Amino acid sequence: MNVADFIYRKILGWKYVVTVPDYDKSIICAAPHTSNWDFIIGKLFYAAIGRKTYFFMKKEWFFFPFGFFLRKMGGIPVNRDKRSSMVDQMADRIAAAQRMTIAITPEGTRSPNRDWKKGFYFIACKANVPIVLIGIDYGKKTIYAERTFTLTGDVDRDIDAMKQYFTRYKGKRPENYVV
Repeated sequence: MNVADFIYRKILGWKYVVTVPDYDKSIICAAPHTSNWDFIIGKLFYAAIGRKTYFFMKKEWFFFPFGFFLRKMGGIPVNRDKRSSMVDQMADRIAAAQRMTIAITPEGTRSPNRDWKKGFYFIACKANVPIVLIGIDYGKKTIYAERTFTLTGDVDRDIDAMKQYFTRYKGKRPENYVV
């Protein structure tokens, strides 16, 4: 048992169900994202199962000394400037890495949002990596990593299917998850 596992399971009382492989490269689609606690619980979960994940965060958060710690935790600063293609940048970064898993909350906010950001989908397509669906269930205090999503190429249909999949999980603030 590592430190993260001890904190996650023994101190906080959370559980996990993991049946997906530990892919060398993948995109994690985590939902529902309804609270800032999702980040802490999610990072503890992934460390508890002995895996490393990266995450995106606004570049504005990467100031000294905070930025040092965010990078150590797997933070990737995101420039939201429309002139740069984050999809291309991240697909290239994944291609160059030996191992890289990036966790994304496609809702893009903790407020109710029917319109998911689709960048994670396009990164997975361009990098030719699987999307792992990870459900956060506060009602059961359990995180589930049980499904690898197979992309069909129909982005709207695939996103809708993923949204429906996550309706089985209860966010910390369930009213903030809308399909």
